Amino acid sequence: MPDAFDPTPADRFTFGLWTVGNRGGDPFGLPVRPALTPVQLVAGLAQAGAWGVNLHDNDLVPFGAPAAERDRIVAEFRRAVADHGLCVPMATTNLFSHPVFRDGAFTASDPRVRAFAVQKAMRGIELGVELGAETVVFWGGREGAETDACRDPRDAIRWYRECMNALTHWVRGQGWNLRFALEAKPNEPRGDIYLATTGHMLHFIETLDHPEMCGVNPEVAHETMPGLSFLHAVAQAMECGKLFHVDLNAQRIGKFDQDLRFGSEDLKGAFFLVRMLEGTGGRPAYDGPRHFDAHAYRTEDVDGVWDFARGCMRTYRILAAKARAFDADPEVRAILAANAHADEPLDCASILRAGGANAAARLSALSVDPEAIAARGLRYERLDQLLIEHLMGVRGGVHA
Repeated sequence: MPDAFDPTPADRFTFGLWTVGNRGGDPFGLPVRPALTPVQLVAGLAQAGAWGVNLHDNDLVPFGAPAAERDRIVAEFRRAVADHGLCVPMATTNLFSHPVFRDGAFTASDPRVRAFAVQKAMRGIELGVELGAETVVFWGGREGAETDACRDPRDAIRWYRECMNALTHWVRGQGWNLRFALEAKPNEPRGDIYLATTGHMLHFIETLDHPEMCGVNPEVAHETMPGLSFLHAVAQAMECGKLFHVDLNAQRIGKFDQDLRFGSEDLKGAFFLVRMLEGTGGRPAYDGPRHFDAHAYRTEDVDGVWDFARGCMRTYRILAAKARAFDADPEVRAILAANAHADEPLDCASILRAGGANAAARLSALSVDPEAIAARGLRYERLDQLLIEHLMGVRGGVHA
């Protein structure tokens, strides 16, 4: 039976063809589910309540397909998307599966490979534009090394920059209003991947010819694998206006890239993430698509795939409701306000915020009693327990 936590188009939930189309194969076992066509996947996503569908170029058009076949496939897909009331907000290019990319794409030592990677990315961008995509994601799955004897990493970063610059200049020349979202990962399938974290990507973007076109696409699993805080990565991207897209899934620290159903691991971390994306704490919310880059367990049949998709969306909505309840909780608000000391006449925050040449002098003249401040507890134990009780459903009535 439908309830208040079922998704609606206003949630802007999206899935990739490669997510619900994953057949459950892995390096140790063959696929366990039948292949579904892109049209079938679009129909299933619409029935599950998704708002949009995303794709790699070769999720839709097989590599090397003749032009006539390519156009037929794309036209059929466009009709299906329109008929089911979905959209295509994001497109990306597969620069990792074909053997030509065994040593990388934009960072391959062979300049012919780099040139081909740019060509393929151009065709992928054209496909995205044809389907109405506004964001293009770049995940450098093969941009790395198993042995640094192969090249100087500084050369690899320079080649990466040259390729991205070529693409930004070309897109601007076409008159397309597109945004590029760069996606980081520390390892897998390469031993080490260049630009391994969201922080690496944010710095790299500032070295490009058109940094205003480029932002990031952080993924839960990619920052969690090495034990980093995904929340902090997203916060840094949002703080500097560079969160152009986000990949939601679940992951256990230290494991291979699991791409689990959103919220199925680290529910507390998922709560903080949703709270920040939704802006329930009073800060600006993220206004882009909520994209689920995950797949169903290998144990599932096709029906289980749609259970997985609905589960991702419902968990997000439930956590959003719990975040609203937590941030409206009078005790939570009282603890946060007391620690901010916003009501005291000594307004250190306003001096720090104002900055300028006189800030240091004004701060130096303040009378601050460090011993008195240090003696006061912050009640974070109580605050965290309140969070746990909200998550466990024993505090704060939760409704969508």
